[in-house]
Amino acid sequence: MNAADVMTRPVVSVTPATTVRTASALLVDHGFAALPVVDVQKHLVGIVSGADLLVASLGRDAAATVRQVMTAPVVSAPLTATPAELAGAVLGHRLRCLPVVDARGVLVGVISRNDLLRVLTPEDDVLAGRVDRLLRAYSRTRRWRVEVADGRVVVTGPFDDVAEQQVVTALVRTVPGVTDVNPHKFYEPLDA
Repeated sequence: MNAADVMTRPVVSVTPATTVRTASALLVDHGFAALPVVDVQKHLVGIVSGADLLVASLGRDAAATVRQVMTAPVVSAPLTATPAELAGAVLGHRLRCLPVVDARGVLVGVISRNDLLRVLTPEDDVLAGRVDRLLRAYSRTRRWRVEVADGRVVVTGPFDDVAEQQVVTALVRTVPGVTDVNPHKFYEPLDA
């Protein structure tokens, strides 16, 4: 696995001539932390963050451009970078957005912290968290322990009755990614 497998594309980017106002609107509209800045050949030439745009917007210069507030040169990653190398770059430089470039320096993708977490967090852990949140919302307490292996969910803990066991089983089956719910380890009567 490398940057090409992790990155988000297509990339929303701006040029140095883009106004601060337009860049700010793009950032807000898409919910990004930063925008890569590219030239007419799509070569990465800088990056502009929400903080950069906020400071520029406070100056209220309607004609301000990204060129005036962007950071250059910018830290980027090659398509061949491993998840560990990507995480090292993001953490080492305290980045929220890491542009990915091809061998010619052309912007081809962007990697966020969430992109890296998605790759570095085992899918079963993500699934267990989703099931646990759902069951806590249902019971308003943390009554059950959730374990997941290869999409198979086991929930253990006290149930009021068989009907509640069936409700919980049905709820767990609604979570995308659940392949099976083990009903044999589910029922543990309260008076046991």
